[in-house]
Amino acid sequence: MPSFATEVKNEMARLSYGRSCCRRAELAALLRMGAALVVGPHRAYGLNFTTENAAVARKVLQLLKSEGEGLATEITVSRSRRLKKNNSYTVRVLPEPQVARLLEGLGFIRRDSGSPDAEESLNMESDSGLLRKSCCRGAYLRGAFQGGGSVNRPEAAYHLELSTGNFAFAQLLCSLLRRMGLPAGLTDRKEVYVVYLKEGDAIVDFLALCEAEQAAEALEVARNVKEVREQVNRLVNCETANLQKTVDAAGRQLELIRQLSARGSLASLPPKLRAAAEARLARPEASLGELAEGLGISKSGLNHRLRKLKEIAER
Repeated sequence: MPSFATEVKNEMARLSYGRSCCRRAELAALLRMGAALVVGPHRAYGLNFTTENAAVARKVLQLLKSEGEGLATEITVSRSRRLKKNNSYTVRVLPEPQVARLLEGLGFIRRDSGSPDAEESLNMESDSGLLRKSCCRGAYLRGAFQGGGSVNRPEAAYHLELSTGNFAFAQLLCSLLRRMGLPAGLTDRKEVYVVYLKEGDAIVDFLALCEAEQAAEALEVARNVKEVREQVNRLVNCETANLQKTVDAAGRQLELIRQLSARGSLASLPPKLRAAAEARLARPEASLGELAEGLGISKSGLNHRLRKLKEIAER
């Protein structure tokens, strides 16, 4: 059975949209997360994108075909021989001049001037040019999650994270999430930088921003069930505590009344106090309210009589 994170990635990978700007933003984040740049003969660039999710590999191939005209691509599968290890899918873009045009369009390559012969430099940090529109920001986060994201199943503790080996990219993702009102944190773990969300509302909002509506709904339903269950547990615990208090109080009252009986003092008590003592002896399991109702008096009145019995027993 696939994990919840895999189901979320599969749902995101099935999404399609007509805006080229959103496709570029999603592809850029995917490549930032899982691609390696290859330099071939004559300084021609190529790309190798690796993932364990077949749907994500197909999505990358689809985006490369739509945004990179005439690219030579291939996909290979490495079958794992280790138990419970997923297959690895690699999408390769063979080194050729067209790749440089794609990388320029994504903002990965910058030129010092508008001339094709101008000196070029790699942009490994900022994708601000792709994030001007709100729709593109959602697409960018969707690509980042498909390339290096994970999220706990709805029934477990709330935790969503985006993992990358690029510190500048992690900072960009963290600031982008905060800019969109999500309380993101940033930490490092074994040479990997992790941007994370730990609040249920924030994770639901993130999935909604990425248009993963089924996943957002599943998480919302699970949250509601969890909250109801926690509320029921609190009520049960409270009721149990109150019941225990009632039992303990009744036990102390019975002990005092039995002491009075052993000393032969019950018969000499005033009628109202004797009635209260006999009622408690007859119904040791009853609550204070039930005893008061049986005697036809208020709880405070019965409580007053039991306190008087205690004072008499202690004297």
